[in-house]
Amino acid sequence: MTDPISDFLTRLRNAAKAKLDQCVIPHSKLKESIAQILKAEGYVGEISSGVDALGHKTLIVQMKYVAGVPAFTGLVRVSTPGRRLYFKYSEIPRVLNGLGIGIISTSRGLMKDADCRRNKAGGELVCNVW
Repeated sequence: MTDPISDFLTRLRNAAKAKLDQCVIPHSKLKESIAQILKAEGYVGEISSGVDALGHKTLIVQMKYVAGVPAFTGLVRVSTPGRRLYFKYSEIPRVLNGLGIGIISTSRGLMKDADCRRNKAGGELVCNVW
């Protein structure tokens, strides 16, 4: 697998379309940070850790639905391994004119786009969620 973040986002999209209660994903600190931001914004439910049958650490994300519809409509990977996209804090694009969020990897860790503008921190735009 060359892009674990794309795999993470795809697993969440697939679980939402299949209307699953939870999504089990291989664990990493970056994936956990993205999941924490999604939880704080209300796109997913609880997040916990577990271990699969082979003893590998996993991340268990409870999916969130509003009237039977997934809480997020779109979940898009922006910066890819073949095309990294970096932005200054003043040039970070708005997602759906402020209705969605962008998740940015900065030197201070992962942040939402609004937090990056407030703290004047730029970085790599990882994904957009709406």
